[in-house]
Amino acid sequence: MNTNQKAINLFEKNEYEEALELFQKAVKESRNIQSLNNLAWMYSYEEEDDNKALELIQEVIYMNPSSYFPYNILGEIYIRQKKWNLASDVLLKSISIQPSSEAYHNLAVAKYYLGDLKEASDFFLRVAGNSDNAMYSHIKCLIELGRKIEAKDKLDAFNVGVDEFVGEIEIADLYVELDCFKEAIHWFEKGWKEYWKEPYWISRFIYALFNTNNIPRIHEVVHEAIQQKDEEIKAAHEEECEENWTESDKKTYIQQLRKDKNQYENMVKLISSGHNPLIEFEPAITGACYLFGCKRHNHREYQE
Repeated sequence: MNTNQKAINLFEKNEYEEALELFQKAVKESRNIQSLNNLAWMYSYEEEDDNKALELIQEVIYMNPSSYFPYNILGEIYIRQKKWNLASDVLLKSISIQPSSEAYHNLAVAKYYLGDLKEASDFFLRVAGNSDNAMYSHIKCLIELGRKIEAKDKLDAFNVGVDEFVGEIEIADLYVELDCFKEAIHWFEKGWKEYWKEPYWISRFIYALFNTNNIPRIHEVVHEAIQQKDEEIKAAHEEECEENWTESDKKTYIQQLRKDKNQYENMVKLISSGHNPLIEFEPAITGACYLFGCKRHNHREYQE
């Protein structure tokens, strides 16, 4: 059993520190495509240290690997760094070697930020499932492209019963974008007791209610949101400080709670004056295991 296999076995047993040391040892033994790629993946995915990962994976790319793994890792790093053109180029290279759903999805994200909405829409659709995040992103692109009838047809078909269901509030958000306020309210109500209440989506809910002239429900929503925030402020004051929760942390948290409460208190006046709370949309990237030799995912060790 070589060093890489030993490292992966430890990683599978959740013996993380020991596994990382062996992945590092494998690089010291031989700076090849496999050892550098696997250590880069560990730094990026487990250590969340893209700077270290980037240095290693760029070294791999210079070796012109025949696997798409390094290109997918590099593409993810570039997207997190908001280097959209570099990400797009790298992910296209990955797809040319071997198409993967992760590369198509992340390419769609890069294309969206580059303003290439048609391409982004198509790439999201290529990997979209039934009512999942990729389909949600595809529909958002359709709305921005002005293809609202098609977007609504697809949004109407979302199914809350599937495993990858994107979420009630997210669906409501897109109905608001389509000016379909009754449908939006239906989904906001479905998510009302399930989602943690925060000003962004509450403002979107109130906006939909305002556009259907449902004033009584607006006041109920605001009252409940403020009441919950008062309870959070009270609980925060009573919470005892400790090593990982200092007085400074507590003070900052309470300030944020009060800021949220103030937003609720002024929300009706703001929206009734004509304010349209804009959607917050940041398409999420996706990833996978790119460890050469990972038995769980049936990955062979790297072969030239």
